[in-house]
This record gives sequence, C-alpha cells and structure tokens, in this order.
Amino acid sequence: MALTDWLAYMGFGRGRRGEEGLMTSKLSGPAFARDAPAKVNQPHEPELDPPFEVVEPARLACPLVFSSPHSGNVYPRRFLEATRLDEAVLRRSEDAFVDALFGGVAALGAPLIKARFPRAYLDLNREPYELDPRMFEGRLPAFANTRSLRVAGGLGTIARVAGHAQEIYTRRVPVEEAIERIEKLYKPYHACLRGLVEQARQKFGIAVLVDCHSMPSGSLRAGQPSWAGFVEMPQKPDFVVGDRYGTSCATDFVDAVEYELRRRGYDVQRNKPYAGGFITEHYGNPANDCHAMQIEVSRALYMDERAVRRGERFADVAADLAKVACVLADAVAARRDRHRAAAE
Repeated sequence: MALTDWLAYMGFGRGRRGEEGLMTSKLSGPAFARDAPAKVNQPHEPELDPPFEVVEPARLACPLVFSSPHSGNVYPRRFLEATRLDEAVLRRSEDAFVDALFGGVAALGAPLIKARFPRAYLDLNREPYELDPRMFEGRLPAFANTRSLRVAGGLGTIARVAGHAQEIYTRRVPVEEAIERIEKLYKPYHACLRGLVEQARQKFGIAVLVDCHSMPSGSLRAGQPSWAGFVEMPQKPDFVVGDRYGTSCATDFVDAVEYELRRRGYDVQRNKPYAGGFITEHYGNPANDCHAMQIEVSRALYMDERAVRRGERFADVAADLAKVACVLADAVAARRDRHRAAAE
C-alpha cells in the first residue's frame, strides 16, 4: 500500500501542496492498540489537532527519512494549568527549530516527520511505556517499564522533570491521562514513522532514518534561569553523530556525514555524549536494510539559547545540513551500486 493510501485509510487526511512544490500532510491523532493502529476520531487536545506533520517531497527521490520528535512547541492549555513551571522553563527541553533546520531535505526528495507537541508533554524518543510510578495516580499497566535509567532520572515517556531537574507537575497525573497521551500521540507518530521507513525500503531496497535533535551548548549557568547569564563551562562539540556504537547504521554512512560536517569547519564527535536514543536503537536494523543514526546539533550554532529564537547563523547551518543530506544520499546510492555490481 502506498503511503498516501495508508494515510487516507488511517484517517490522517489529505496532503496539500506547499508553496515550494512540497507535499505537506497534516495528520490527526488516531490511537492504536498495543502494536497495531486503530482509528479514533477525537483528538487528544484541541490544540494538538494534528499532533504531528509530515512534509513529503513532490517526488520521493532517495531512501532517506528524517524525524524531528522534540521540536514541538504547542503546549496544551490543560497541561500549562497542571504544571508548576512557566512556559519559558519548559521550553528549555525543546529541540527548538530543529524541524526548520533540517527542512531543506524535502527539496532533496526525502520526507520529514515532526511532532507538534513538546517533549515535556510526551517524549517520542522513549519506549512507549517508560513510566515513573511515583508521578501517577492509579496503577500502571503491568508491562510498563518503571525501572529504566531514564525513568530514574525523571525523563521517561512522560517526563517528571524539565529544565534543571525541576518538577513539572503540581500533583500526580491520572494514569488514564498518561495512557491517553501514549495512545493518541506516541503510537500514531511511530506508526507513521514506520510507514515512511518501510516506504523507502520498499522503493529503494534500503532505508536510512536520520533522527534530528539539538543539545544545549553547556554555557548556561547550572541551576539558574535562562536569563541569569553565562559562565565558562566545557563546551560540547558542534555536532554529535550517534549510531549506537556501530550497531544501528552502516559505518560508511556515518563516516560520510562526519566527513562533510568537518569539511565545512564543524567540530564533530561520534556517540559521545549521545549515542542515539530509542528511535535510533529501535529502527536501526542494518541486517534488514534499515539504518538509523542520530544527529545532535549544538544550539549555540543556530539559536539564542536564552531567548529561544533563531540566531544569525541559522540559515547558514540549515544550508550546510542540506548539503550533508545530499552527501549522505550519495553515500547510500554508492553502496547500493556496489552491492548490485557484486551481485551480477
């Protein structure tokens, strides 16, 4: 089944042509049972209709798929009423503007899926049920993962803390509310992401998922609000490319990305301090022709971290990332050509 047919079947609505000839599909929020999607008419929150968007190229021209799970900035009113933190503090956990930073990939012929809800509300880069029993009212499902390191740190599928480890909620969250977020936001996003990856694999014989994130530069004063100023602290590199220590992606694809970034003057590290989260680990299966890597961009490169607004270098970094995507697409095509030649 073609992706457009699948979207229509799932009730996601029809795409529309953007000003630059791109196809933008605005997707509403169906829930699906534990593993399989099922149609649901009502959105989780009116502000989150649709909960995510897919920007598709006019023509699918390469096997790359881009995901921006943490760039959402639509905070539902009920959520803001239930939190003890103001929106400025909550926004520190956003990968702000990352969807726009990687937006040039559509012109290359690759789709990009982006969440509209923030990671402080629900984190798509976690297992579906990484939940902290201390923060919920009621009994969690028996299959919930309550003991992961991420849960212990307050950063499960539904986070307990944001900013500098500040508690988000004024009171316990009803378990039913948590399950509804997972059913109507998390599962539809991942169902669509799987569809995009499988579409690429079916058409090209290979799929490469690039999970797009940003990281704090490390220069904000720990424990202080964002307007409190800066101190000298060890700086993170400009980029961290993660492949789960070589298990989620072919090494030559990661090499190509690192080489092009360095050629453009950036400081790049691999896997440290970010090797890739749930998405990279879950979707990366090179033996099945599905590769996944995570790219973390230092926020100091492209934005004002205190004011949470685009910086002077935003357009330059976005243009460089579009060129990096081209180089990656060429590396994937070269690998396919080598494999075809070997098979003849």
